[in-house]
Amino acid sequence: MLCRDGAVSLFCFIVTSLVCFFPELQFRLGFNIYAAYFTNIWLPHVMQYILINVFAFLIFRGFTYQVAVRALFLGYVFGIGILVSINAPPSWQVFGIYTAVLTSFHYSEFLAIAWTNPAVLSINSFILNHSIEYGIAACLSWTEFLIERHYFQRMKLLSPVSYFGLALCISGEIMRKLAICTAKHNFNHVVQSEKNDNHELITHGVYNICRHPSYVGWFYWSIGTQLILQNPLCILAYTLMSWTFFYDRVLIEEMTLLNFFGEDYVKYQEKVGTGLPFISGYKINS
Repeated sequence: MLCRDGAVSLFCFIVTSLVCFFPELQFRLGFNIYAAYFTNIWLPHVMQYILINVFAFLIFRGFTYQVAVRALFLGYVFGIGILVSINAPPSWQVFGIYTAVLTSFHYSEFLAIAWTNPAVLSINSFILNHSIEYGIAACLSWTEFLIERHYFQRMKLLSPVSYFGLALCISGEIMRKLAICTAKHNFNHVVQSEKNDNHELITHGVYNICRHPSYVGWFYWSIGTQLILQNPLCILAYTLMSWTFFYDRVLIEEMTLLNFFGEDYVKYQEKVGTGLPFISGYKINS
């Protein structure tokens, strides 16, 4: 059962995803009423987005309002990404696909926690402010795309590389969300240092394939985003940074899991790998 804040977020995400198509729909139907008032195609979207946020401010309060404005933002940008991937000049279309992938990832993180573990639901569940490093990495990827598109437009045309990256992102998303839904109340975006009474060792489902399916999904998703953009420098940088992050994260997490579950986790380690390349995790006898 989806909690109230989860339902509000889903409503807001879907509504703004659809609303952003109104100017385009009216234009295609021959009712381009915006043409008489706006010379810039983005102005109707700005006006719509502001109006939507005014309604949200009047309707919602407190934590629910914080959830709503983030879901509204992600939903609108998701819709814009779809529009760009369809209508923009060819060298911009991959950025539209990337935008849709990025926003759907962040929103689905919140929705997954709202569905499986609402007790720990927070604004941080959107992981929009995951870390300074994450923000810098995203900005660098946008910068590389813009520079390379300016000087080498043909380099940013849709190609098998972008489609492979999209497939990698979708596969990574599915793996990560299956991990969250399988772990349910045992999943948390923050590594837990104390064992809760209802904390269980999950070894079935995707956890029977690898010990850290949520990290595996995120690892390949992050690489896929750069393949979509066809950013050669950031493909290498993201691979290295993601691998380093998950190497440290797995070590820390497995120390706590060994403390929580002892011999049961040791046996689990012997049967199932981490799923991440060249990362074996923390072993007691290492």
